[in-house]
Amino acid sequence: MPPLKNFIATASMAMASAASAHAGASISVTGPKIDFIKIDETITLRRMVTSPASPKGIVLFLHGFPETLIVWKEIAEALSKDYEVHAFDWPGYGQSSRPSAPEFSYSPKDYARLLKAYIAKTRVDRSNLVIYASDIGGLPALLLAIEEPTVARKIIVGDFAPFNRPQYMYENLQNLKAEPTATPTLAYMNKTSDEILQNVHRRGLARETQYELSPEVETEMRASWTRAGMTSADAFALYYSHFNRDQDYLEANLDKLRTPIKVIWGDRDIYIHHDMGKEFAERTNAQFDVLSGIGHFPHLQDPAITIREVRAAFAD
Repeated sequence: MPPLKNFIATASMAMASAASAHAGASISVTGPKIDFIKIDETITLRRMVTSPASPKGIVLFLHGFPETLIVWKEIAEALSKDYEVHAFDWPGYGQSSRPSAPEFSYSPKDYARLLKAYIAKTRVDRSNLVIYASDIGGLPALLLAIEEPTVARKIIVGDFAPFNRPQYMYENLQNLKAEPTATPTLAYMNKTSDEILQNVHRRGLARETQYELSPEVETEMRASWTRAGMTSADAFALYYSHFNRDQDYLEANLDKLRTPIKVIWGDRDIYIHHDMGKEFAERTNAQFDVLSGIGHFPHLQDPAITIREVRAAFAD
């Protein structure tokens, strides 16, 4: 079996490239504005923004796998009267750029640099900014906070993997970190993409708490799985190939975290056990809330939770 990066390159060449969105183009939608912002010569991000006349604050949402910015649309609409809301597609997801590695590594550190560039480019008021980061968005937000403690007034993180703790990780996720398991795991994910998109959000939940994605979210994730010769699973696997290094860096620099942090976690999350969140919260003196009956995607399962968390962050 070829190494992971070679496997991705070979697989990408075999895939049909979806139509690319052009930088600066704007999509007409009901609700928040969706357009594109050029970060540098390599990366153009699709983003969503709400701009009320007199915002009480600014919130930036960071999505996880296999999501796109559309997962935040309902929440953005609910907050739009009071807050300026930002969200973007990470490279490798949605309609943002998908450059080839090693031009862009898709590592948590690269995502952190991109997050820094987005905040600088949009000139948001960091003193009144709340970052809400889920899944793969959590580690980049914290890596940036190590470098720039004043990056936000508060960071809310949840259902992510701050530390290299295999005992708390779903086996397939852990298998993505290194060979010989990484390449076959990625191949299986791409082979079973339909099943992943249909069921990833409700695994581990009791029957009575399972839920359906909105047609818009489901259609968006399915349509953007493959684009520019790369799948979201390819980007996810590249992220994981750098995961141990960047987790270890965070753990070694926990004492540099000065930005106020809150940690939330679904107690039914089977991908990353809430004990991971508990350890991180204890070691950073962060508030930690376990959400009863909630899985890995609180914002999808019960958007009201996310809305309350954002409002509470600005009330502090």
